[in-house]
Amino acid sequence: MFDIFLQIDTTALATPAEGAKVESLFSLLSKGGPLMIPLGILFALAVFFFIERWMVLKKASSIDDNFMNIIRDHISNGNVTAARSLAKNTDNPIARMIDKGLQRIGKPIDAIEKSMDNVGKLEMYKIEKNLNTISVISRIAPLFGFVGTIIGLVMLLKEFATIGNPSISQIADAMYIKLITSATGLIIGMLAFLGHSYLDTQINRLGNRMEAASSEFIDVLQEPTK
Repeated sequence: MFDIFLQIDTTALATPAEGAKVESLFSLLSKGGPLMIPLGILFALAVFFFIERWMVLKKASSIDDNFMNIIRDHISNGNVTAARSLAKNTDNPIARMIDKGLQRIGKPIDAIEKSMDNVGKLEMYKIEKNLNTISVISRIAPLFGFVGTIIGLVMLLKEFATIGNPSISQIADAMYIKLITSATGLIIGMLAFLGHSYLDTQINRLGNRMEAASSEFIDVLQEPTK
């Protein structure tokens, strides 16, 4: 009896690839309809702005760990010219903020701190540029996908109405194709959201470093010179 249940029809073991062509990813996506074009554009924009902002952040975050120590030594020795020269020759938001503070030496501490805060806000504005674009893409891409699916389903129902009684296989195949835009939009939106969250975290870290550098500079100004 067990032999009967253990018998396996060799035809049932045939792989799905036998007698069928493997569909490429491009061919699959092309079935999503015209709305796959704006989805592709949104994906390309998200990748472009992410790489562009990532490179800006990487450059802005690269500064010598001893930068503030050197600035402290120059100011303590009364050599403000050397401190300004170092800040000017350092292409970094922190250095530009410190340079503004060095230019205001001799004025009240509140005025120095305010001028540095203004430069810091301007630098953060430059760094956050185009970040909102990635956030918009993360929200709008899934909507484009859903719209594509809805339009496809409406056209599909109209087509089935003219055919008559479609089979379950035809309905399943058609639904499978029309859901491609929704899946694509959700994937693009998810990737854009993750990219935006990563960049936002790195920007917050840079902002904290700038605040720490500003506080340290104010403390150095209040220390007695040698």
